[in-house]
Amino acid sequence: MSDLSYAESVVVACPPGTLYDMISDVTRMGEWSPICRACWWDEGGGPRAGAWFTGRNEVPGRIWETRSQVVTAERGREFAWEVNNGWVRWSYTFAPVDGGTELAEAWAFLPAGIAGFHQRYGDDAENQIGNRSAAAHQGIPVTLAAIKKAAESA
Repeated sequence: MSDLSYAESVVVACPPGTLYDMISDVTRMGEWSPICRACWWDEGGGPRAGAWFTGRNEVPGRIWETRSQVVTAERGREFAWEVNNGWVRWSYTFAPVDGGTELAEAWAFLPAGIAGFHQRYGDDAENQIGNRSAAAHQGIPVTLAAIKKAAESA
């Protein structure tokens, strides 16, 4: 994949629907992600297409919040959201395999995000985009391993 998108997968000894229920509860994301520390639904929100939630992220020297909207919510198949009205897309897909589910996590920096970063960061935009790409490349395997451990010990 390019530096603007990345995906990895892992086999989890858990049925797709059960794993989907766990991951689509975004309030648990802080348990697994090395950057996202907490998420919460807007009032009345939940894991369905169109729902909005806020996420709090932390890295050394920086804390920020994002607004995200669920764009796909198909139980046992895919759960995905876009950050900041289409700047970045995160998704989890669930495929049944012998012994459980192949869980894939994918990240993509979308054209609106590239443009938004150039507007927001000016001459430092490419560096900031590179930082986000590196964080995704490093964080996805850590997140998948933590989800696998949590699901298999439940």
